[in-house]
Amino acid sequence: MKKYLILSFLLPTLFSCSVAQQANQKKYADLLTEESAKKHLTILASKEFEGRGTGQEGGKKTVEYIANVFKELGLKPAVNGSYFQPVELERSSYVVENFNINNNKLTNGKDFFVQGNNNLQDFKASDLVFVGYGIQSDKYNDLTGLDIAGKIVLVINEGEPTKDGNSLISGNSTPSDWSTSRFKRIQELSKLKPAMILAVNSQNAQMIERFGNRLTGGRFTLRSNKEETNQPTMGIPVANITTETANQILAAKNTSIEKVKENINSTGKPNSFDVKASVDAKMGVKKEEFNDPNVLGVIEGTDLKDEVVIISGHYDHDGILPDGTFFPGADDNGSGTVGVMEVAKAFAAAKKAGKGPRRTILFMAFAAEEKGLLGSNYYSQHPIFPLSNTVTCLNMDMIGRIDDKHLEGNHNYIHAIGSDMLSSELKAINEKANKEYTQMELDYMYDDPNDPMRIYYRSDQYNLAKHGIPVIFFFSGLHPDYHTPNDTVDKIDFPMMVKREKLVFHTAWEIANRDKKLVVDKTPAPAQ
Repeated sequence: MKKYLILSFLLPTLFSCSVAQQANQKKYADLLTEESAKKHLTILASKEFEGRGTGQEGGKKTVEYIANVFKELGLKPAVNGSYFQPVELERSSYVVENFNINNNKLTNGKDFFVQGNNNLQDFKASDLVFVGYGIQSDKYNDLTGLDIAGKIVLVINEGEPTKDGNSLISGNSTPSDWSTSRFKRIQELSKLKPAMILAVNSQNAQMIERFGNRLTGGRFTLRSNKEETNQPTMGIPVANITTETANQILAAKNTSIEKVKENINSTGKPNSFDVKASVDAKMGVKKEEFNDPNVLGVIEGTDLKDEVVIISGHYDHDGILPDGTFFPGADDNGSGTVGVMEVAKAFAAAKKAGKGPRRTILFMAFAAEEKGLLGSNYYSQHPIFPLSNTVTCLNMDMIGRIDDKHLEGNHNYIHAIGSDMLSSELKAINEKANKEYTQMELDYMYDDPNDPMRIYYRSDQYNLAKHGIPVIFFFSGLHPDYHTPNDTVDKIDFPMMVKREKLVFHTAWEIANRDKKLVVDKTPAPAQ
């Protein structure tokens, strides 16, 4: 009887504490407002910030802005008295100083685009070799009797010869690997050591029109981790030209790309020949080193301060092009960057009022996500807090729009990706927080191991997950303005953006204040 009598006295007290805890939690969550989110995002997505490009002035302005917000909120600098963790980057850009064919000046990114990794050098010729499809097989060979070493080569970089709908190489309607392999014909031509390859493809004009100068931006790597990619390197420069440019060259022989294709298809024989054409170019790789930083601010925990909860989002986007076109990146990832600052504001207010988290919370804006998750990769290799003490990473990347899937249906949703990949508890905690406070549809479509988009692996949280740290990637999904200049503030759904921020806050609050560290009791399938 005494046991039950004691419980009867304790239950109201425990209930009262629970209600007070929830009231506190909601009080600080309500500091996240549409007005504040819109104010931050309007600034970050403005022309002044130039698309927040890696290695660009807009990116520099962005990190200063975030650091100033962290400082104003009272977050402590996390890196030896600084908010910045320099990320050691290298950019390899392909520079075209001049490119002339038959005295016509062509502009890289406007009239053609180049792939290559050769050192800066001159290319001069008074004639070139047209090699048709550039195919070298037992059944059909465009290179028979030709020596292209040291010469400039023009090739049709798509398709293959056919007769009555059948490939001359496979002998049936199924295309050979000369068509289906993206790099094969260029690789095989390169083995013959031409000086340069002019590759014509019917899609090149569309590619240039759509992506323009973005095709000339260069490749970014971590200086401390220069990994080889799966794509072949291009020691021989490949200038991808339009059909119009190719036909201007072939006019010297009174022919065109279409006429050559018709001739090959009708005769079943190669149609390769020399062409008089002057080429004068200077181009090659230029390498630059720089240090775009991750931005880190800390709210120190109390009795469990050695354990760390990360709340993150990348601040970079596609920047500004030489022609002045800029990519606002309001959703990608201005929305997530604002989310980090806003959730930091709520926890900072709680800390100031003596209601701070038991565990330390690290608020982190990652650099160079668009260049290959480089900022988060660098942090995972050079962590400021031990990864073994890092409890979770809650990452926001695009939380401000309504995706194609939900456009005609329920707008009250968020994709919560990867929540049960490593921990059986994290998903339950997130679902409980959602049920009690935000009541959204939690969409798990991207958790499908057969997801063709492989979204789980395409944002910064993955670089923490691969070290065994449970993560959730909060994502509102893809839309037609993704990575275009049309990703603007006026298209942001601010009520939903703030609701998604609040879910991150409530989930983080529970994880940061619970007695036990999240269990890590699952082993995910390895990345393919």
